[in-house]
Amino acid sequence: MPRSKKTEIQEKEPKKKNNNKFIYTVGKRKEAVARIKLYPSGNGELKKGDIIVNGKKIEDYFPHQVQKAKYLEPLHITNAIGKYTFTVKISGGGISSQLDALILGISRALSALDRQKYRSVLRKKGFLTRDARGRERRKVGMGGKSR
Repeated sequence: MPRSKKTEIQEKEPKKKNNNKFIYTVGKRKEAVARIKLYPSGNGELKKGDIIVNGKKIEDYFPHQVQKAKYLEPLHITNAIGKYTFTVKISGGGISSQLDALILGISRALSALDRQKYRSVLRKKGFLTRDARGRERRKVGMGGKSR
């Protein structure tokens, strides 16, 4: 005997809802795209101050000291280190472009969190400015090169 649609819906397991509110922003640079979620009160399995990039801790994804100084700078100038949890998905581009996209996304998230407190400081340092330079297209007759 065929089941009705009503019973099928009732038999499905209810979806688990994530009650953690977050701020979602996107940072871009060249071909790199960083999608960032900022959790003001922490995420269930993560503690405050954690930054997770593509499932790894940020120290593992960007291991060098120069990179660490760059991605922590927006947090330093806003005194936000250890206050918020970030989860990041980065795709495309190279390491340098991904880092710049991450910085833009973090800065936008902080600005969205408290516009009056953080926006002017981040704007003065240039962290809220999107670098629009992209890849130059290849030219005909150049053997696959742009120049």
